[in-house]
This record gives sequence, C-alpha cells and structure tokens, in this order.
Amino acid sequence: MSCTKKSIKARAATRVRFRISQEQSNNNAAIYVAGTFNNWDEYSLPMKKQKDGSFMLEIELPAGEKHLFRYVGADGLWFNDPEADAYEPSGFAGVYNCVLRV
Repeated sequence: MSCTKKSIKARAATRVRFRISQEQSNNNAAIYVAGTFNNWDEYSLPMKKQKDGSFMLEIELPAGEKHLFRYVGADGLWFNDPEADAYEPSGFAGVYNCVLRV
C-alpha cells in the first residue's frame, strides 16, 4: 500500500507514511498531500523526494478517524492514491477523494 500506518497507543494517534513511486509522480519536481487533516491546503504538506525518485511524507493523525486526501503535483494536477482504503465522491463531477482510515 502507498500509505502505511503505525499505531501510537500512548498518544491515541497513528503515524501515517505516504509514499508515491517515481512512476506515479509523473515526473513532477514536487508532490504535496492535501486533505481533511490540513483543510485541503495544496502546499502545506510537501513530500520529500527520495534517492530512488519516489516521494515520502510521514505525519501523525488522531486514531479512530477517517480522513479524505489527494496528492497534488507541482504541475497543479491532483491525483489519487491507487491503493487507498476506499474512495468517496468529492462533490465535483467524476472526481473522487481517497479515504484513509486510521
């Protein structure tokens, strides 16, 4: 899965690692994560480019919640995680948000 989760019981939180392969990045110089956990801010959560060309970001989220998210490339195009927990309509015709359950 592109998102891995690790429970942090002492803080009732979950550490989530988002990972996008070089192929999935569509040759973008930067990738960001936007979702309900950052008020859909397109550029507040930049992913770090790895040596192999993939991108990664690790954040903590409150446990026991459902979050919606999408990725945003430096080219301004939004895209989904192909291995999300589920997908929900975004309210825009034909556009779905990724579901992350922690």
